[in-house]
Amino acid sequence: SVLSRYENQITILSDYLEEFPETDEPVWILGKQHHLNTDKSKLLLDISARLWFTYRRKFSPIGGTGPSSDAGWGCMLRCGQMMLAQALICRHLGRDWQWEKHKKQPEEYHRILQCFLDRKDCCYSIHQMAQMGVGEGKSIGEWFGPNTVAQVLKKLALFDEWNSLAVYVSMDNTVVIEDIKKMCWSPPQSSGAAHSSAHLHRSALGRSKNTAGFCTGWKPLLLIIPLRLGINHINPVYIDAFKECFKMPQSLGALGGKPNNAYYFIGFLGNELIYLDPHTTQSFVDLEENGTVDDQSFHCQQAPHRMKIMNLDPSVALGFFCKEECDFDSWCSLVQKEILKQQSLRMFELVQKHPPHWPPFIPPSKPEVTTTGAELIESTDKLFELEEEFEILSV
Repeated sequence: SVLSRYENQITILSDYLEEFPETDEPVWILGKQHHLNTDKSKLLLDISARLWFTYRRKFSPIGGTGPSSDAGWGCMLRCGQMMLAQALICRHLGRDWQWEKHKKQPEEYHRILQCFLDRKDCCYSIHQMAQMGVGEGKSIGEWFGPNTVAQVLKKLALFDEWNSLAVYVSMDNTVVIEDIKKMCWSPPQSSGAAHSSAHLHRSALGRSKNTAGFCTGWKPLLLIIPLRLGINHINPVYIDAFKECFKMPQSLGALGGKPNNAYYFIGFLGNELIYLDPHTTQSFVDLEENGTVDDQSFHCQQAPHRMKIMNLDPSVALGFFCKEECDFDSWCSLVQKEILKQQSLRMFELVQKHPPHWPPFIPPSKPEVTTTGAELIESTDKLFELEEEFEILSV
């Protein structure tokens, strides 16, 4: 009954929010500085370029018999999608990429968007996230917290060969440099045989050109740091350090909000946080025949929402993206300089070595799946190609 009540709910982004005030203070959006007095239009373009995921309705039922809308329960999942989408944009298009209405976009952009469509066969869809959440103790239709979403993204990324991300979710407010480097430099498969098999599948699927160059070397890092910045309210001692994170070039913003009300925070102005709000229910959008997506509803084209930092629930998750090892090294230096050395009460710890009292760190790997792989192949022709390659190898 709760889900059916939300099914037809349509929340329109409100216009009552005041425009950005006249101020000389800079606005920070995901590592970029803007000045309202001189480049307000660039600021708004920068915000509208972020992929915006909201509640949707009328998609295929989750799990076949579950809800066909996530209105009322999926806001944190949508925020997790937005953070991950920003990482993928930085990965393939770069932080400075801009979106413009009706302008032709690169193929990578449409492929990124397809990862998040509300279909069971899209790797980061609401379907995949909700069902993966069951393993984290969350029933389908139950609200997620920031840490749960981080764990779900970490698991789903293991099945995403195209983006080939290493997802590290910190434990106990501690980021371990040694573990991250071990994970980002680890080979994609645990054994040579598995690697050969995976390469064969990629070749048969015509995907080798998309993954070439990313199977060896540093795997791009999505770093998520779940935090508790107070008991019932955010502790003011953390505010400066929290804001400092949005200034870092590696910033992916933060997941958080208020109890059962999640937002994707992308920047700040003074002591106000700027965020994208998923609490708008839109209709399901599917792939078009030419393989593109009508993307108008995936970009927020109105003035963004703002809230005072002191109104933030203390349970948050920071996100950062490091495409190369030098980006991670630079991030570590920034953390040491801007966050750790100036804080009496630290927001999180950054340590070089794996704590000896912790269990050994084992880089996550894709679970073994007993399947012929046929369900991954898009046509009978490609299935025949795969069989031919196996015959050649067996000879």
